[in-house]
Amino acid sequence: MSSAPMSFAEMSLAEIGKLLHEKIGLDCETLGPNALAYAVRQRMAARAIADEAAYRHCLGEGGELQELVNAIVVPETWFFRDPRAFDAMIRHALARQSLTRQTLSRSTPALKPARLRLLSLPCSTGEEPYSMAMALFDAGFQADEFSIDAIDVSTRNIAEAERAIYGRNSFRGGDLGFRDRHFEAVEGGYRPHAAIRAQVRLRAANMFDSAALAGEPPFDIIFCRNLLIYFDRERQKQALERLDGLLAKEGLLLVGPAESGLPLLHGYASLRTPMAFAFTRAPETAATRPASTGLQLAGLATPASGVSATRRPSLLRPPHEARSRSRTPAATPSAAVPPPRGTRPGGAPEPTAGNLDAETMAPETLAAESRAAESLAAIQRAADAGRLDEAKQAAGRHVETFGPSAPVFYLLGLAHDAGDSPEAAGYYRKALYLAPNHREALAHLALLLRRRGDAAGARILSERLTRLEQRGDGR
Repeated sequence: MSSAPMSFAEMSLAEIGKLLHEKIGLDCETLGPNALAYAVRQRMAARAIADEAAYRHCLGEGGELQELVNAIVVPETWFFRDPRAFDAMIRHALARQSLTRQTLSRSTPALKPARLRLLSLPCSTGEEPYSMAMALFDAGFQADEFSIDAIDVSTRNIAEAERAIYGRNSFRGGDLGFRDRHFEAVEGGYRPHAAIRAQVRLRAANMFDSAALAGEPPFDIIFCRNLLIYFDRERQKQALERLDGLLAKEGLLLVGPAESGLPLLHGYASLRTPMAFAFTRAPETAATRPASTGLQLAGLATPASGVSATRRPSLLRPPHEARSRSRTPAATPSAAVPPPRGTRPGGAPEPTAGNLDAETMAPETLAAESRAAESLAAIQRAADAGRLDEAKQAAGRHVETFGPSAPVFYLLGLAHDAGDSPEAAGYYRKALYLAPNHREALAHLALLLRRRGDAAGARILSERLTRLEQRGDGR
């Protein structure tokens, strides 16, 4: 049975949704079935317009499109949301400052390190960028050592951030000591001290507008949290390319919990800090980015990605351990990195089945592992070069030769996902059957379900991923 034709009002709503997608990248379906209609009704009432088609015409006049954007972008944020993200920011900032000072002390000791540049995009109503400033001050940074740019597509959000008076909903959690240190009580709530507000430059802008941030130096740290989930695949790709162009070579990118799989598809490596959702460029792409489909496959290090040809990552070791050894940022202070569980005095890990390496494995085991690792690396290279059919065929041969495993099913999921194949979800689920705590498979399956309109299924997986991050589990 064919579906009923859309009414004229429904056609007008569809056109409005398409316009929002073109202008700000928003995929209105990610907001739920009624969000767009509700925002349009709000604006129609404000303009005293009774007909959706007439309102569609008004969107080309006098700033009405911006008013609709303001109505549909509903802020949901608070101070120090996901506190571990701010911990990761501070560790990165301190490491960068220390490295820069060491370099200057050898060359031009009279010079001070360049000011740390940070970006909050979207900044919503200001809680995030002001939290960044408070955390940096608490870590000992001086006012002339950092600056924060804060951008949001909603002019209403920017106005609220400039007003900077916050009520109870902006203060959540048990530790509110920062409020005593950095706020003053005012009528209507609390306001950050002037020294905090002075560090933040607020602007209304669209990240897809080429003029936004044009000519700006790169940013050392970028917060782009809980934005990418509202874009479709193509806009996600464009957004990450835009962020990549704004981020310094050794910069830090922080995203939201439900977005943590996306940077891995675009040449980034996770810092694997629980609940931080923090990423830096993978070592092989930090200097130059080869053209590819963006399938930088997590946990499958090859000699090109920092693992020597004589010592491949062990498939008997959990994949996140193999990656953390090959992709630990060199500038991260060692004191900030907790020792792995099962560490002996002096730092040597206990020789268990989970961490056997080249020195402890039998020769025949090592040889089989090396062949399996090279097979997975070949799949990765084919996918990175955009040869998706070749990658799928190689993965099939891998299963025949070495048997089923979570890494190969995850790769098959990524390869099918890149081609919008309906089989992608099945492969992600196979990976999760074999490795229930496979974080990347969880993240990508959640994104895939969200794109397909299964918001409930995506939410369950995202909550599961968050629980893993809270426990600090890997795969």
